[in-house]
Amino acid sequence: MKTRLFTCVATLLWVNCLFAQDENLVKYVNTRQGTNTKYEFSYGNTYPATALPFGMNTWTAQTGKNGDGWKYQYFEHTIRGFQQSHQCSSWVNDYAVFSFMPVTGKLVVNENARAAAFKHENEIAQPSYYKVKLDNHITTEMTPTERGAHLRFNFPKKQGSYLVLDGYTKMSMVKIIPQERKIIGWVNNCRWAPQGFKNYFVITFDKAFADYGIWDNKKDQLSPKSLIGEGDGIGAYLKFKDGETVQVKVASSYISPEQAETTLQNELGKYRGFDDTRKAADQVWNTLLGRMKIEGATEDQKATFYSCMYHANLFSHQFFEYGKDGKPYYYSPYDGKVHDGFMYTDNGFWDTFRAQFPLNTIIHPKMQGQYVQALLDAQQQCGWLPAWSFPAETGGMLGNHAISLLTDAWVKGIRTFDPKRALAAYYHEATNKGPWGSANGRPGWKEYFADGYVPYSPQTLGSTAWTLEFAYDDFCGYQLAKQTGNAYYENVFGRQMYNYKNLFDPKTRFMRAKDAKGNWIEPFDPMDWGGPYTEGNAWHWTWSVFQDVQGLINLMGGDKNFTNKIDSVFTEPGTIKVGGYGQVIHEMTEMAAFKMGQYAQGNEPIHHLLYMYNYAGQPWKAQQHLREVMDKMYNAGENGYPGDEDEGQMSSWYVLSAAGIYSVCPGTDEYVIGSPAFKKMTITLENGRKFIIEANNNSKQNVYIQSATLNGKPYTHNFIKHSDIMAGGILHFEMGDKPNLTRGLAADDKPFSLSKNISN
Repeated sequence: MKTRLFTCVATLLWVNCLFAQDENLVKYVNTRQGTNTKYEFSYGNTYPATALPFGMNTWTAQTGKNGDGWKYQYFEHTIRGFQQSHQCSSWVNDYAVFSFMPVTGKLVVNENARAAAFKHENEIAQPSYYKVKLDNHITTEMTPTERGAHLRFNFPKKQGSYLVLDGYTKMSMVKIIPQERKIIGWVNNCRWAPQGFKNYFVITFDKAFADYGIWDNKKDQLSPKSLIGEGDGIGAYLKFKDGETVQVKVASSYISPEQAETTLQNELGKYRGFDDTRKAADQVWNTLLGRMKIEGATEDQKATFYSCMYHANLFSHQFFEYGKDGKPYYYSPYDGKVHDGFMYTDNGFWDTFRAQFPLNTIIHPKMQGQYVQALLDAQQQCGWLPAWSFPAETGGMLGNHAISLLTDAWVKGIRTFDPKRALAAYYHEATNKGPWGSANGRPGWKEYFADGYVPYSPQTLGSTAWTLEFAYDDFCGYQLAKQTGNAYYENVFGRQMYNYKNLFDPKTRFMRAKDAKGNWIEPFDPMDWGGPYTEGNAWHWTWSVFQDVQGLINLMGGDKNFTNKIDSVFTEPGTIKVGGYGQVIHEMTEMAAFKMGQYAQGNEPIHHLLYMYNYAGQPWKAQQHLREVMDKMYNAGENGYPGDEDEGQMSSWYVLSAAGIYSVCPGTDEYVIGSPAFKKMTITLENGRKFIIEANNNSKQNVYIQSATLNGKPYTHNFIKHSDIMAGGILHFEMGDKPNLTRGLAADDKPFSLSKNISN
């Protein structure tokens, strides 16, 4: 009897283990999350990227015209291509693009004329698999590798079967090799890249060509039987046997045509058929999604969480390739030369330093180690640290946040780079202005160092925002210097990290702008957008003191004044005042649409605000508001986000917040505690350990933490250290429907602040 019982238990455990390994989490991901977006209003500004995590390329259906940043909009009803993409924002468009479009009946090449109607119910949009049956009965399927894809086109029986290769918006070259069932070529469409930039591609087909030719997309002129063409928008077309099913393998390289061939063989050569490639891609995504396994969630909650987790693991894109020797090397988008090692691109750090990269330090520390070293290599090749690379430096947005990534990695034990070199690179950034944008070096850096702020003028729009972000970055420089014993830079940046105080107006309790003589700029209305603020107003930017929340509390006159001020963000009317912008921008309409006063979750400056209640004796307010925002503003559908998704930041905010933690101040080893969204989350770490977050009695009503333990010991802190997470263990919460007004109020329970942790 005991033997039989043991056998049954062992079998049950084996079945459960097998089920856990084979659990299909990919099915919960909707890659169309956030795609119902247009210029005037963003529900995410995303597109349904079929890709592997951080892959060099993604693949997507294309509803927009060539060159349009809104490449896939949910409300559109025709598809004009299936394209290789790298786009990280609709506002900067795409680069290195080429596309395929299957055509039936007669050959049509023009991108408008060839567009085919479709219905969303005939789509499957998952990370590892995209499928659509067009109204003309052509079925297209795509599945990815890191630098390529496997596609399958099924044409209707007894009808013409054509495939059009479109060279997109700039110069291109194609060469058709019928005897090898192959096309090779390149495209060079790109705004930010060295002269000579090319994306080389190689495409192989499993069926013979019945006919072929070259065409150009400027005049839609066909050159039948031509095998090679080069010029503006040059593409190719192929004819197959009527009613054919055609499989296509494609890979690309920024290095050379030969490397594209090597990549094709390395990444797709081992897969005999489309379904084999898809199975491998499914396994990659299921493994990654399973590393943050949630329990006690509804089906809708699972869809939202795993869709956000998918988006949190797309950017930055790999920009390195593996040679025949298996070692990584890359074409540099900065100096146009080929270097050994790793390189990443397609990311704007003003967005992503807040949550996307801190999430990587938990889930992908090995990759983050490669990433921070690549930052210093990029600086050496470019002369400047990246701020928004796409694929080279654009200087977009504001701040010098590469130092945030470097310091955050270092304090969390990711020490793959030379800190002295990092500090020298940052000092150069902080004492010069580069040639591109307001995030390339520092505009107004002399005044910032001399006077402690950047004066506001028509030439320094965003100056208050700049000052606040510079002060945080200087804290990161100070922190890295202090951690590594560099007294010189510790002293330099230690003097600047309190500069936020110079723009605080005690009368209004807002961060405001000053002129060069130190006078407040008048008139002042905290609801006015723009002017000295970037994509926000005083209600949004006053809180950008990540490094010294206690210092901000002191300026406001104590905890009560501080929490009352946060409360006012929600009680103020959601009135839009265009201010310095002079017109309504999409961030304004998104704030107003969610009817939470001046709270603007749709843009980054306010992402940490709710967690600030933890610093001022009212952590329960953070818990209540956070659950409301997660529930109200996020879903897995086409209207899935409260604003631009921004290279994984909006999703990473949700993923971390759903875990019950958030990185208020990257560059420290702490995550501030909020309110976990699920009854249980198991985080499987790269080191093999598991960190489990339990929330007993959790529900939509029971959002308040009653008590907590860490590894069985009472835990009253409103933060948890990175080292505690990486050590593995259990953070256990007891939840309830009423606030616990006595928990987490001691000074030691408050998260890090300069004014609390360091005497000045």
